[in-house]
Amino acid sequence: MEFRQILYFIEVAKREHVTKTAEALHVAQSAISRQITLLEAELGVSLFTREGRNVKLTHMGRLFLKHAERGLKEFDKAKQKIQEHLNPEIGKIHLGLSTGLAIQTLPIVLSQFNMDHPNIQFQLHQGTLSYLTQFIENDGIDIAFASPLPKKHPFVDSHILFTERMVAVLHSEHHLANQTSILLKQLAEERFITFRRGMALQELFRDACQQAGFNPIISFEGEDMDTIKQLVSAGFGVAILPENTVTYNLPPDVVTVSLEDPTVIRNVGLLMPKSRELAPSEKLFFNFIIEFYDRLTQFGQ
Repeated sequence: MEFRQILYFIEVAKREHVTKTAEALHVAQSAISRQITLLEAELGVSLFTREGRNVKLTHMGRLFLKHAERGLKEFDKAKQKIQEHLNPEIGKIHLGLSTGLAIQTLPIVLSQFNMDHPNIQFQLHQGTLSYLTQFIENDGIDIAFASPLPKKHPFVDSHILFTERMVAVLHSEHHLANQTSILLKQLAEERFITFRRGMALQELFRDACQQAGFNPIISFEGEDMDTIKQLVSAGFGVAILPENTVTYNLPPDVVTVSLEDPTVIRNVGLLMPKSRELAPSEKLFFNFIIEFYDRLTQFGQ
């Protein structure tokens, strides 16, 4: 089985026409037909059926196409990684960001890194923590910003960048709004606005409520941080949010109050694959991030 046979097969499958494929690839039609015939002979199945001047994939053809395209992507990725090893200043980094994680410094990180390494590109992916870890397992993401970080994972490594406290977010007319700090159990009878089930922030919130001795009453589950703040402003309930996320876009009639007993803390950091070393361009970015947040910690985040 030759690489050109796979390439010709994929291109004919896309166009469903041998002549158009030959014109697009600037190859003789007979050469394409011969290579596909050889491929079918080696596989022992028909990959196409002819319908007039067009060709259609058979059931086995569709199955083979799925794996052939995946293999071609892996081949392209391998070429890219080799090019990066030859020149770390080029490449594309697939960067993940967990849903509900608002890092105000992230645009600064990307902007400063781009100034130093303008030829390294980024493709961003956003999703839940479980989505990101699975995507890393499948080699679809190189590095991800996430919170909270998994304690142990068979295929994913983690590195903590910083930790932050969770605070109570209340309407300014709430009877506890003037307190400097409150116990979490003081909110046991409140209606909570939180992130949807399955997201790491809701799991962290539910664990804290259990430690405080109550099951929370949830009036709304969502994904957007600003929507949660606006619903608190509208009187739909109270919320528990990371302290860094309430330093911006907080409605004027909403206040934050420190939480005690338990003190709810989340860690924010990076996820990366255990199964392989980071490529040179990825290492550049990883080390840049570590140094960036080390400097922030030294000067007070």
